[in-house]
Amino acid sequence: MGGAALLALTAAPAAARKRPDYAPGAGTANPSALVAAEIAFARTAREKGQWQAFDQYADDDAVMFVPEPVRAKDWLSGRQEPAAPVQWQPYQVWMSCDGTLGVTKGAWQRPDGSVGYFTTIWQKRKKGDYRWVLDQGDSLAEALEEPAMLSASVADCARGPRGDELVVERDRKTLAPGMDGRGRSKDGTLSWSYHVNADHSRWLQVSLLKNGAMTEVLRSEVAAPKER
Repeated sequence: MGGAALLALTAAPAAARKRPDYAPGAGTANPSALVAAEIAFARTAREKGQWQAFDQYADDDAVMFVPEPVRAKDWLSGRQEPAAPVQWQPYQVWMSCDGTLGVTKGAWQRPDGSVGYFTTIWQKRKKGDYRWVLDQGDSLAEALEEPAMLSASVADCARGPRGDELVVERDRKTLAPGMDGRGRSKDGTLSWSYHVNADHSRWLQVSLLKNGAMTEVLRSEVAAPKER
């Protein structure tokens, strides 16, 4: 990530810059903080191990797909590290007006030469840092084109809190994540939802408040695994 790209993301109203990072409110979105979290996440994977990094940066209720939806902390517990970790880079960021929820999308590369994309949803904790609540992606025949500069889009600001955080339907017997999940920022200006079909194909949708309406900014569809 070039310095110019990060500097471009830090532009914010003076009033927003004066607020403590841990006090969300209208106009306090800071996409550069989310980029920093994603870069630190990837660096930890290289230095300490892929699954250790995923566990370290995961929210307690985080969901990932393997390909069925699973509670990440349970699935990662005791998992053997691969010989070499996957590497990844963020290319796009979307963030709620109040900075409590954000989404990153980018490219990944495995040591075997395979490539793909990822989408990660990040939620801000009370202490001011971010943990991921959902991680998903897919392989691609060709690598994503690397942009000249990372792009960021911040939601318009709405009046008053309207959101909830992570909502995932769970299996009553196993307490595992169900086939549907959704979440919103505290101010309701960013929302996401996913659905997993019986064959484990799935979709993920992200919407952002723009010009007075929730507008879809990302939709990802993943086909059923070939071995099924």
